Amino acid sequence: MRSFNRTKIIATVGPASNTYGMLFKLVKAGVDVFRLNFSHGTHDNHRKVMKYIHKINSEQGLNIGILADLQGPKIRIGEVKGTVILKKNETVTITNEQSLSTPERIFINYEKLPREVQKGEKILIDDGKIELEVIGTNRRNELKAKVLNGGMLSSRKGVNLPDSKLSVPSLTEKDLTDLEFALDNKANWIAVSFVRSPDDITQVRKYIPDKNTVKIIAKVEKPEAMSHIDAIIREADAIMIARGDLGVEVPLEKMPFIQKSIVRRCITASKPVVIATQILDSMITQARPTRAEINDVANDMIDGADALLLSNETSVGAHPVKVVEMLGRIMRYVESKEVVYNKNLVPQKSSQSFLSDAVCYNACKIAEEVGAKAIVGMTRSGYTAFMLSSYRPHAKIYIFTDNKDLLNILSLSWGVTAFFYDKFVSTDETISDVIQILKEKELVKPGDVVVNTGSMPIHRQGRTNMLKVTTVE
Repeated sequence: MRSFNRTKIIATVGPASNTYGMLFKLVKAGVDVFRLNFSHGTHDNHRKVMKYIHKINSEQGLNIGILADLQGPKIRIGEVKGTVILKKNETVTITNEQSLSTPERIFINYEKLPREVQKGEKILIDDGKIELEVIGTNRRNELKAKVLNGGMLSSRKGVNLPDSKLSVPSLTEKDLTDLEFALDNKANWIAVSFVRSPDDITQVRKYIPDKNTVKIIAKVEKPEAMSHIDAIIREADAIMIARGDLGVEVPLEKMPFIQKSIVRRCITASKPVVIATQILDSMITQARPTRAEINDVANDMIDGADALLLSNETSVGAHPVKVVEMLGRIMRYVESKEVVYNKNLVPQKSSQSFLSDAVCYNACKIAEEVGAKAIVGMTRSGYTAFMLSSYRPHAKIYIFTDNKDLLNILSLSWGVTAFFYDKFVSTDETISDVIQILKEKELVKPGDVVVNTGSMPIHRQGRTNMLKVTTVE
């Protein structure tokens, strides 16, 4: 029996978790969404995993979501020749001409690098473990850099350039191929890497057919994104705070406040927000997390994250199932505390959907005042679900929709459980019907108070404009 957490768990699939048996165990342990990282693996491997997830959903009656994470314009070093150790104060040459990297000469796969970096700017390798400073460039094919912090150089490690203004495109040819593959194989969410402005999201939407219901997550991992964060939140369907690259490119001491600011803005905008990277990092090799990691998870939830994303913990780690079970255990305890609930939002009068927003707001407020067991919403677009979720009510949120694709999409949203329903006849009949469904699933019982939201006339399935309080008979 799966345990129900309000905060959702996203698990990255990799060699440690890409079999049907392991995926099924992870679902039983509490995974709500699986992430496929297109920086690694082949389409054949990803196709197999997606088929396994679709099979689990079909056979178990579940709505596990699939998140396809596009690689984006990731800058990396090339293959390394033997053991390469960079020593402090040494000078190295960096080239854009493909070659094996040595202690004297390092290949970086960004052709414009010598033209776009300036003297004095930093080059960070392997999440900042190695730090270089540019001391000169020929503006054509190579530059010179001084080693500020050395270390062992490994093949294909990521490169960050926090001081440089780069003209790197938001979508690569590989991304476009991967996007088409993800759409063909029914991914529910597309994560766009290294978003710098809302235009990066707009560009991706151009390649998604209008009939496709897939949602877009903007990954915030570049300092430039913070200058446009409100516009990015408006344009995207959800936000991912990718603390790995972002934590390398901005001063570390600023990260907690950047996280809190983004989460608060997303909740205000009724957009799901995911926190990623180093959630339970020590459990990649260890059977128990550190105390600091437990505190971090709790604070992520108190901040208001919709979901926490496990990366190496489940893709290559030694204890994928234990990690998910531990995360769920922490979540359940934190969710027993008042601090995660009732974000005290108010509907924005400037919103185009102000009237619907006000209905959702009052549904949550009334549910709190009358001690309702559940808030039940009807939606086709998912907007009502995201809006109800953003208030973080004590009452469980049950969403009914005739949009089958939306069922898996909503697996990412805080506190939401979705059901397929396509008998929209009359308001009273539909409310009675969905409450009966919840009774049969033992999610409500006689005497429970339920707050219903929906649209009248119900068959038109317009914006939410109705609120009704019902006592379960």
